[in-house]
Amino acid sequence: MMESTPTFIPPLLLRNILTTVFLYADKPLLTLSQKYKLLHFLRALLISSFLFFLRLLPSLLPPDHKTHQYNDNVHYPTTNPPKSHNNNYPPASTTGTDSGIARALSQLLSIVNDIPVSSRKYELVRSLAERIIDENLLEGSEALIEVNCSVLSAAFSRTLSQLEAAVLDRARNNEYPEPGPTEEATSEAGAGGESYRKVSRVFKAVRFYGDAAWTRLGRRRRGEAGLLRTGGSAEKLAAEVLWLAQKMAACGCVEEAVVKWASATHLAWLSLSAEPRLQGSLVKVSAFLFKQAKSLGAAVGDEGKKEQQRQTKMRMLMSWLPLLCRASNGTDAPVLSISERAELERVLEETIETLEQEEEQEKVLSLWLHHYTYCPSSDWPNLRACYARWCSASRKLLLLH
Repeated sequence: MMESTPTFIPPLLLRNILTTVFLYADKPLLTLSQKYKLLHFLRALLISSFLFFLRLLPSLLPPDHKTHQYNDNVHYPTTNPPKSHNNNYPPASTTGTDSGIARALSQLLSIVNDIPVSSRKYELVRSLAERIIDENLLEGSEALIEVNCSVLSAAFSRTLSQLEAAVLDRARNNEYPEPGPTEEATSEAGAGGESYRKVSRVFKAVRFYGDAAWTRLGRRRRGEAGLLRTGGSAEKLAAEVLWLAQKMAACGCVEEAVVKWASATHLAWLSLSAEPRLQGSLVKVSAFLFKQAKSLGAAVGDEGKKEQQRQTKMRMLMSWLPLLCRASNGTDAPVLSISERAELERVLEETIETLEQEEEQEKVLSLWLHHYTYCPSSDWPNLRACYARWCSASRKLLLLH
């Protein structure tokens, strides 16, 4: 999946830039179109043409042949796969990560992603992967531990990418969620802000029907392949992300999982409008990785490394704290037990207080307060004590100056 990333980032970035520019350029035209019917017609034609261009944008860019070759070879691995198709395996930086045991473990983890959990072969393949990971750890060899970490890190990235794609596909098949707090915060006040919101709602409606048609067309062309070929629902992939993170923690390389989960901001935003069952799965992953993130930087002497880990904690809080506030706690069986919730609240408080800078703590606690108060179905996590301590510290800081 790592080789295919440069192919998808540019069109998404270009689409976001063009959409932002178009929205701001449309503001004066929106006002004038309410007075003149001709301008109203021209504006509608311009919007339709622009949206049609956005639909065609991915097809106008050169395809990534390596990605297609990789997808064709996933289910039919050869004994000696070509190096250029070797997306499933970690970088061959050392002899250990380019060994037969590394390739075997990578193939098993790839198959775990691909086959449905209902298959009788699923548990067999997963148990084989666990056995290799555990036996590598029992050997106590640094080379074998490096194999575990390298292969698990690549598998975590691949599964996380598939999870985001599955959640996005489900969102497109249902409906687009309302704007998140970031989008609301950036909207302007007054008449200009109202015009911006009106145009945004129009774009969301058109994007919904356009994406629905585009998705159906794509599925007919693929013969119900693509994401469906992976045999994995979003809940299955979320469970596998948690399992891989737990294995990475056992191997001593969970920091990579924390960094990647903290950077999955788009998935975190999509999770706010996901189904309760999927939200519960994502809460479990977040809870585990929040606990792992708390200890980052505790015994690090390098100031540069410590600063990176502080930024990772900040991204983790800003990305996934809203989900903890808004996610369903479960009806038949709670997602987390009472003791687990209390423990995670303590972890969140300690993590927030390690940010040190008052402005960063303010951003996190302000975000928590917004989602905590506007979600009537949940009273967790309760960070009021942490919020009160921050208020007291902020008051003292003001008096000192």
